[in-house]
Amino acid sequence: MKLVTTARYLTSLIIGLALTQATVQAQTLKDVFSSSESPIFYYGIDFTKAKLIDDAAANALDIKDRQFAGINDVVVNEPKKYELAKAFQKSNIDHDLGPIHKKNQTVNPDNIKSTTSADYNRLKAADISGVIKDLETGDKKGVGLVFVVEAMSKTQKAAAIWVTLFDIKTKKVLLTERMEGTAGGFGFRNYWAASIKDVMNDIEKKKFKEWKAAYGG
Repeated sequence: MKLVTTARYLTSLIIGLALTQATVQAQTLKDVFSSSESPIFYYGIDFTKAKLIDDAAANALDIKDRQFAGINDVVVNEPKKYELAKAFQKSNIDHDLGPIHKKNQTVNPDNIKSTTSADYNRLKAADISGVIKDLETGDKKGVGLVFVVEAMSKTQKAAAIWVTLFDIKTKKVLLTERMEGTAGGFGFRNYWAASIKDVMNDIEKKKFKEWKAAYGG
């Protein structure tokens, strides 16, 4: 009788631990929006689908070798200007740009520049899922954040950027929304980094509240 009781106890304990672990590992948008302490891990800005439109003077090789990394670095190196945590109402957002830097280096420079205005609005949510699937996330768990740049238009002085939240473990996209940010400033890096800042400002002022209302945070 004692053996049966012990076996039942152990079974219940194992099930309880499994459920607890599943609850901890399960990632939903509600988790993201429910608390300032619900973690988000920032991977950076993905340029693997990006098109630079109507910028004949730009050096595509320099953009791939130097500028993509420069834009990524300035966002995390100047947190008082690029207030990512504030935009997502978090006390802190950790980051690791290594995987994004590596991924952006796979871009073919010959495919960066474009003179086709239609390239500014050509991606779908399914394309973003593919971008996330190809990202090396290591052994991290939780919710990841990536800005996927669709295009940068000198004519429109703006960039189209897909703000994307995903489950790091499964790489399932939880939310992706196309936004546009106004560019500006001196030099290639600062000019296009300004569009990222503009999107962050829009998230802080408007989008975060909309997402929280829509996804039950």
